[in-house]
Amino acid sequence: VMLQMSGGTYSDDATGTSMTMQPSDVMTSAVPSVAAGSITTGIQVTPLTSMAQARIQNMAGGMTDSNIASANAAMASYFSVGDVLHTSPMNPLTPGSAASASQDAKNYGVTIAAMSEYAATIGMPHSSSVITAMMEDASDGVLNGMMGGTPISMSGMGGMGGGMMGGSAMMQSNAATSGMAAAMTAFIDDIAANKSGVTAADMQLLLAKLSTSNGTLQ
Repeated sequence: VMLQMSGGTYSDDATGTSMTMQPSDVMTSAVPSVAAGSITTGIQVTPLTSMAQARIQNMAGGMTDSNIASANAAMASYFSVGDVLHTSPMNPLTPGSAASASQDAKNYGVTIAAMSEYAATIGMPHSSSVITAMMEDASDGVLNGMMGGTPISMSGMGGMGGGMMGGSAMMQSNAATSGMAAAMTAFIDDIAANKSGVTAADMQLLLAKLSTSNGTLQ
């Protein structure tokens, strides 16, 4: 089963403003199986499930149960989240939310916030467009700013400024590795945005992992 969300509004983690998803931005989540007639609850639809679904769609055989399970597990492993489908991300906009959150929930929530922070840093006014770029990046199984052998263009994704891109409209090769770690650190240190109380020490292992990653999903 694949779930899709589009056209909604959300509170952007980095800026705290209400944003609307761009018409070309869709978030997805792929579930390996659902029993006929059953009620299924607690499934997350997030940037990480969206990246996993983009990968699944481009794996040999496409959207099979085994590919869905494999790609969801690979995305969970990459960002140190136990289960991207069922773990509820910590909301960093909720004051004190880190105190009761598991490490998985912290990693999940702060990763999403880091994507928002990255969008703000590179001058992209709609952070949902960064998720679209991340989905394209994940589709070939290597997070390196390319889809196959083609660099990912971010021009036209809701408008671009200068920022970290230095005026370039191409996705940076380190956007999901060391660039993500830098954005994560910047968000954690921004006490106006990060209301959760999560600290760099809480995120030390994930920060180190992203900083040294080659972007390969395994």
